[in-house]
Amino acid sequence: MCLNFRAATLSGDNSSVDSFGEIHSVCGGPPLPNEWLHVKDDTMKPTATPCAPQFSSGPCAKRPGWGPAALADAALGRSHRSKIGKSKLKEVIDRTRALLGVPDNYRIGIVPASDTGAFEMAMWSMLGARGVDLLAWESFGSGWVTDVVKQLKLEDVRVLEADYGQIADLSAVDPKRDTVFTFNGTTSGVRVPNGDWIADDREGLTLCDATSAVFAMDLPWDKLDVTTYSWQKVLGGEGAHGMLILSPRAVERLESYVPAWPMPKIFRLTKGGKLIEGIFKGETINTPSMLAVEDVLDALKWAEGIGGLNGMIARSEANLAAVSAWVEKSDWAGFLAADPAVRSSTSICISASDPWFDGLSEDDQRAAMKQIDALLESEGVAFDINGYRDAPAGLRLWGGATVEAADMEALLPWLDWAYGQVKQSKSEAA
Repeated sequence: MCLNFRAATLSGDNSSVDSFGEIHSVCGGPPLPNEWLHVKDDTMKPTATPCAPQFSSGPCAKRPGWGPAALADAALGRSHRSKIGKSKLKEVIDRTRALLGVPDNYRIGIVPASDTGAFEMAMWSMLGARGVDLLAWESFGSGWVTDVVKQLKLEDVRVLEADYGQIADLSAVDPKRDTVFTFNGTTSGVRVPNGDWIADDREGLTLCDATSAVFAMDLPWDKLDVTTYSWQKVLGGEGAHGMLILSPRAVERLESYVPAWPMPKIFRLTKGGKLIEGIFKGETINTPSMLAVEDVLDALKWAEGIGGLNGMIARSEANLAAVSAWVEKSDWAGFLAADPAVRSSTSICISASDPWFDGLSEDDQRAAMKQIDALLESEGVAFDINGYRDAPAGLRLWGGATVEAADMEALLPWLDWAYGQVKQSKSEAA
């Protein structure tokens, strides 16, 4: 992939500009001529634009070079229960296991309704046997709290919370209780630093929503009993399908515990007190999209070709590194997650702080960020980067493995330009 460049007429010396030749060479192209320059002056549009402006946090950018031809071998018009249908579903499971290094005695299944469906399936099927510690530091974690407290109506519940940009006190987790948490906060840009806080001799289960972490972060499988995610995040796949990964301890819970509430068909993982093993061999509960299955197979093969999990992690960390270098030099931008130890490399949440922005009301701050988002979309350089609606006013850049670091680097000067444009327009209107 290479960067797109817009012609610009510059006068005077070149002391106020930087060459983008280094970024272009990262894309595989030749060094740029001197006339292709990146302008430091925030009042002037940058000349380089990302080739792929898709920085949405879900659905996320397709892998570099993706096109419809990648789906040519899809089993369209065939039953998902046919030999070819089941073989492709099983292939997704097998390639996933190999890429992620999931232990052989863990089950991997494809389930309905994306990560939300997978995680709710786990909660509805397993919680209630013990007290529960719920960790919440962002919107989706807070949603799981609502499910457990208001829908399942469990009584023995502790909620360990933290504000956006921070993480809950992990040391307060009781290993005798079940633990529900997000590995990476998609809406807050905060992740758990590792799995060291989870006891090896825990009595409770750990239920981990890893949808914006898996394939971009190294998950400690020995510490996770239930892990869920969806294809449309780091893999850049299509939505509607969830992945459910169960440890032997989770299977034991399923086979020994019967919840007190009715279980919808799409949540049923057992029959006659035994795990429905077919779910973990490609026999899905409901009908999957064979087009989406082919698409995720393409993404998995691409991941294998770029160095597997380590390659995927490196690509994501390169995106965070690019943003970090820019933030360090910025006079207005910072990270919502101030602590680098818990800062996400996928959902990179940017906050603003300068005398002008700090003087705005909360509503005006949100309006300013919305305007920046709209301005960049109108320029065709970034789509869907406004912060999550419940999070503090800011921007959210997806830095998963399908995003090229060169595209991320090309975007950053545009953030400066757009911020300057909005600041100027609102200051003049005041």
